[in-house]
Amino acid sequence: MPSQSLLQTRDLTKQFKGFTAVNNVNLNVRRGSIHALIGPNGAGKTTCFNLLTKFLAPSSGQIIFDGVDITAETPVQIARRGVVRSFQISSVFPHLSVLENVRVALQRQLPSSFHFWRSERSLKALNEPARALLDQVDLGAHAGLTAVELPYGRKRALEIATTLAMAPQLMLLDEPTQGMGLEDVERTRQLIKRVAAERTVLMVEHNMSVVASIADTITVLQRGAILAEGPYEQVCRDPAVIEAYMGSDQSALAGAH
Repeated sequence: MPSQSLLQTRDLTKQFKGFTAVNNVNLNVRRGSIHALIGPNGAGKTTCFNLLTKFLAPSSGQIIFDGVDITAETPVQIARRGVVRSFQISSVFPHLSVLENVRVALQRQLPSSFHFWRSERSLKALNEPARALLDQVDLGAHAGLTAVELPYGRKRALEIATTLAMAPQLMLLDEPTQGMGLEDVERTRQLIKRVAAERTVLMVEHNMSVVASIADTITVLQRGAILAEGPYEQVCRDPAVIEAYMGSDQSALAGAH
């Protein structure tokens, strides 16, 4: 039987010339769950993501994915295992169509995926699965638009579609609702909940109403270390968490409650 844990870190640490950005972090992300990393600015959340995907090498500690130690693996090897991330800044191809963006992500499924000189006709087999992914993120009607024409919130949905095209076991979403208006936030919240029905999601998110409504487990980071962990109802009442969120962030915690 597979373990309930899909991702674990053991004493994961990252130091930059004497500054400890991530300090002995022990994460346990359960298979099929939505797990949120929250914390004040500078808490180490994005650094933690960079360590998990090996954009940064850990100073010490281990990363275990699906029972395998992947600490020494490259970003490409980790992505091939099914650990796929999005970024805070939307990273679609602006002058390709919405459909073409997803098709590029699907291209690795073809035997000719690295034969960049082949005719575009060879990619037509990917049109149907690309359209199916666009339908999943409510972008089917926009398939022919260039990505640059999409509103910001819809670009983030396109990025989620390209992430899904990589067939992730674990989706890492870095601030998926950042910079969005209320309507786009709600649409993205529903989208994350929908796509998480068939996979595991680890997300960094500042919007506490989103975290409160969809996260099964919340890990609070402060100064690179775990401050608290548990379901939202437990974490939001933790005195140490309330103190860490003094000021406007504290009101956000209260508003989501």
